[in-house]
Amino acid sequence: MIGKSLILAFVVLRVSQAKVNPKLPDVKFNVSTLIFPKGFIFSSASASYQVEGGWNEGGKGENIWDRLVHTNPSVVANNDNGDVACDTYHKYKEDIQNMKTIGFQMHRFSLSWSRLFPDGFVTKPNPDGVRFYNDFIDELLKNGIKPMVSIYHWDLPQPLQDMGGWLNPLIVDIFGDYAREVYKLFGKKVKWWIPINEPMSISTGYGSVHGAPMLNLHGIGEYLSVHNVLLAHAKAYRIYDKEFRSSQKGKVGLNLSDQFVLPKNASNPEDVAAAERGNQFVFGWIGHPVYGKGGDYPAVMREYVDRKSKEEGYKQSRLPYFSKEEIETLKGSSDYLALNHYSCVLATTGATGETPSISRDQNIIKSIDESWTKSHCDWLLIVPEGFKKTLRWLRREYDNPEIFITENGFCGSDNEDDDKLRIEYIKKYLSELIAAIKEGSKVIGYNHWSLMDNFEWLDGYTSKFGLMRVDFKDPNRTRTFRNSASLFNQIIKQNSK
Repeated sequence: MIGKSLILAFVVLRVSQAKVNPKLPDVKFNVSTLIFPKGFIFSSASASYQVEGGWNEGGKGENIWDRLVHTNPSVVANNDNGDVACDTYHKYKEDIQNMKTIGFQMHRFSLSWSRLFPDGFVTKPNPDGVRFYNDFIDELLKNGIKPMVSIYHWDLPQPLQDMGGWLNPLIVDIFGDYAREVYKLFGKKVKWWIPINEPMSISTGYGSVHGAPMLNLHGIGEYLSVHNVLLAHAKAYRIYDKEFRSSQKGKVGLNLSDQFVLPKNASNPEDVAAAERGNQFVFGWIGHPVYGKGGDYPAVMREYVDRKSKEEGYKQSRLPYFSKEEIETLKGSSDYLALNHYSCVLATTGATGETPSISRDQNIIKSIDESWTKSHCDWLLIVPEGFKKTLRWLRREYDNPEIFITENGFCGSDNEDDDKLRIEYIKKYLSELIAAIKEGSKVIGYNHWSLMDNFEWLDGYTSKFGLMRVDFKDPNRTRTFRNSASLFNQIIKQNSK
């Protein structure tokens, strides 16, 4: 009897321990200068393929990242994949409790298209997928956390890729049908929408080998895919505007991303021009058709790509043209600008890259300042002043739109010193954000990438962005708060007074 009692006690203890969420580290920070406007929203962020796992559970279909990691595993560091990832598919309640512990008022996450519609085509939604996301949203709301939903975050259903993916113009209407069903399913509870995360990053899968589906159609695939992505965004926006806005009263935002381009020598007019050209090829490429006064792609982009295409012997420009009707559909198709910002690069004039390529088209050479503090990711350096300059550029270029920072964070490793750098990064970047707001930028919220370590695409699990460490060697995927989580907790508490 004693033996059975001890076993029972042990089982009860293990079960009770499994339900106990980790505690924040007892470390104090001076956050007295990090004061934001009243009502400013602090949020965490994640994306379906990066955290969910359950890749073939509950009726979910195959997406382009499932196909890539299963057929060509060596392209990802350590042959990692997202089959289990953080196992949020099973542990979402624990994750939401962790958000609440830190104090986040909102959480941005994405829907897995393949979990809702396994073959990508919008027929009858998969009931298990619908149930999962309804449960997730309900759990957020129960804990006082508002949902912000990205309808698409890079995990295209493989059957749609088999017919061309984002290169096929039919994807525009297919995505519109998908967005409509998503609004129907979840729009009564979700008031913040981003139809498509990082259009420019999607293009790398078509113009290079830096993401799925790795087509490497450089100089062509990027422009064609983004052209259709932009039209799909506008389609999703107009559907919401016409069919759902009056009853659901939500907001739909355009997402911009990439490194801000600074002149290598600020006193050299050619470098200043090169940096401006670089920003038009990055932010203007996506932003100008929606926020630009004349719509369409930036004039400098049109000029450079048209000329290069002609020089290379193409009978038509590699940068597609919008029809007049499409330009009108795109113009103004955003209620707020969703900005993902991490770092900066330097630019000077010069040709580099493959022929053809977007790099060669813009005629700039990118570099870094060796004095900038490096991170675990070679593309992410600590350049806090670039954050304010990015917001200043958007304020000037697009008549000071309402902005929500939808991604910002630091790439580290498991080394404790990297979390010290993350803390430095957060403090400095938030200080520059406050300075930009004081200058007049209408920034209403901030999303930290990310709540916890997750599958970072071709980096697998080697790059750590999380305020929480995840033990990916543990079947339970144990989460542990880093000191940087306590920093955010204290910032949020101070701004909630």
